[in-house]
Amino acid sequence: MELGQSLEDYLEAAYLISEKHPTRNIDIAVLLNRSKPSVSVAMKELVKKGYALKDSNGNVCLTEKGKELAKNVYERHQYYKNLLIRAGVNPETAEKEGCALEHVLSNDSHRKLEKYIRELERDN
Repeated sequence: MELGQSLEDYLEAAYLISEKHPTRNIDIAVLLNRSKPSVSVAMKELVKKGYALKDSNGNVCLTEKGKELAKNVYERHQYYKNLLIRAGVNPETAEKEGCALEHVLSNDSHRKLEKYIRELERDN
């Protein structure tokens, strides 16, 4: 977890929105069900750390560093959510717990778990 769960969630939200249209703080607030002031504070922190920029229209733009981390966080989130669903977990629960898992497992543990599951699937 490079930035901490909260900032990574904001970064992931900005990434998902940016895939569809320019990203505004209000879009992130709606997606994450957070207040506009909370989003503003988080975005300022992401800008300060070099993960995002604000364009001349006030839209959030991820830097290459931000896009890379956000994509990684999103892919891990999807991996754990789908794994939990395949294991029989309710999709709503899998969404929440997949989000938690994406943040707490190290990259090394993630890679090893992915490899282990691929090997199990290959052997079956």
